[in-house]
Parts: sequence; C-alpha cells; structure tokens
Amino acid sequence: MKNSALLIIDVQNDFCPGGSLAVTGGDRVIAPLNRVAAAFAAAGLPVFATRDWHPPETSHFQAQGGPWPVHCVRDSAGAAYHPDLRLPEGTVHLYKGVDEQRDGYSAFDGADQTGTLLESLLADRSVDHLSIGGLATDYCVRSSVLDALTRGLTVTVLTDAVAGVELRPGDSERSLNDMRVAGARLLTVEQAVQAHGLQR
Repeated sequence: MKNSALLIIDVQNDFCPGGSLAVTGGDRVIAPLNRVAAAFAAAGLPVFATRDWHPPETSHFQAQGGPWPVHCVRDSAGAAYHPDLRLPEGTVHLYKGVDEQRDGYSAFDGADQTGTLLESLLADRSVDHLSIGGLATDYCVRSSVLDALTRGLTVTVLTDAVAGVELRPGDSERSLNDMRVAGARLLTVEQAVQAHGLQR
C-alpha cells in the first residue's frame, strides 16, 4: 500500500448539478471521495486532484466545432472544485484541457503549477497503484484509467465515487466494463479502504 495514491478527477462546479455540463447525480461522488481522501491522507499517501482548465475558445467547445457546451473555463466559478469537496492539505492539483487543440480528457494530460506532468509526479513518488474516482465515468475517468494501465500502473476504480455523462444510455456501464477488461479492479470506497487496510 505504501506505493499507492488517490486520483480525484474533475469534481468541479460545471460538472455537478446546476453546472453548464452537469453530470446527473454528479455531486453524489463527493461524500465517498471525501472519505477515501481523508483515509489516504491519514495514511500519509499522496492525493492528486485534476481540474479541466479550458481556454475561453477551444476545439473542445461546440462554438469551435467540438462536442461540448462551454464549461470549466480557467479561473471561472464553473472551473472551481465543488465547495463540498474536502481535499486534504498537500493535495497535488493538476490542470488539464489547457491546450486549445486537445480535449485533455485524461489526467495524464494534466500538469501541476510547475508544468510537471502526472506521470513524472507519480514516478517521483514511486507510485505504482492508483485508486481513481470522480467525473465523468465515460470520459475523463475512463481515459485516465486506461492511460494508467497502459503505463504499467495497477488501478482500482471506486465505483460509488464515479458518475457518467451518459450521452448514450449505458455509456457508464460500458466504460466500467472496458476498464475492468483492461485490467482495473472495481471496488466501492469501503471495499478499497478495507482491502488496503486504511483507517478512516
């Protein structure tokens, strides 16, 4: 367990109820994420959190030919973390989707304030296992999990701490199955806490 980290993906106002690209029930991931984040922090394990941090104009948005309404524009209220999310002191914050020509779905496209990419940050801490939760199951979570697996990391998906956009009905379940088939372990937060011997 000493080489594990928690990765929280895009729990931002625009992806939660009332936001410009709201995930149905997106805010239900917050309580389990708060529990697991506190457990990781108490065990001295690193916590990473990503945010979409888009420029005002990007090929990601419908106005420029992309698939999505405007959301999570850098420094906007919509790009802020949901106010109920409790990130531990020392959380490493990652910014993704900053390139006007890239969607930036994966956390591995994200970098900290110094420009250091997630892959390097994990290597610096000798992390070889990620527990992952956040938004959205069928896009940024899926991309991040698959990218982690292709980099040789082991991955646990926190099934009660993810929620999907569901552009097509069943997208979330299909994405969870894709992640499982690729090698990810699917556990609830409570199962993960017990499996790793973490204290809450």
